[in-house]
Amino acid sequence: MAAKTIERPATYDDLLRVPDHLVAEIVEGELITSPRPATPHARAVGQLFAWASRNFDEGDGGPGGWWIVFEPELHLGRDVLVPDIAGWRRETLPVFPDVPAMTVAPDWVCEAISHSTERLDRYRKLPIYARNRIEYAWILNPLAWGLEVYKLLDDRYTLMATCEGEDIARAEPFEACELPLSRLWLTPPPPQS
Repeated sequence: MAAKTIERPATYDDLLRVPDHLVAEIVEGELITSPRPATPHARAVGQLFAWASRNFDEGDGGPGGWWIVFEPELHLGRDVLVPDIAGWRRETLPVFPDVPAMTVAPDWVCEAISHSTERLDRYRKLPIYARNRIEYAWILNPLAWGLEVYKLLDDRYTLMATCEGEDIARAEPFEACELPLSRLWLTPPPPQS
């Protein structure tokens, strides 16, 4: 779906008028709407969220120490972004607030890309995350069965690892626990040759 553009910088009131069946964000003053994700995307994000929550938020068998949140609304200066998943270290955010939107930048974000959101997620949102000093960003590609792990170094993201298919990932900042990528995909990846 193409971005909707208005003549002036978008406001939060503009965002609130967007129908609930769309994801609405304000990126550098522009109101952008995206459709809700298709099933491969929803499956991958849901499974990744469950894994991260179980191991790092709740600490059931994992190290804990994080707040893991599904589709939080982040107010980062004039930008309003909705990553698929975000996480805050508990030392960054000792008490999780009861608020409709977060103003404290997370320590980690994950964006699951699709054909309609890849350019937005990679080329518009990642620089905003970097500008707000979000230390880690993951790009999950459910259609290509891949994961890219980025770390903020010298004010820009550096690719630290790529994993694909049925790899078992140990990816920063969650390298303490194995992530079997095959659990994320709606359809199995093709056999590796």
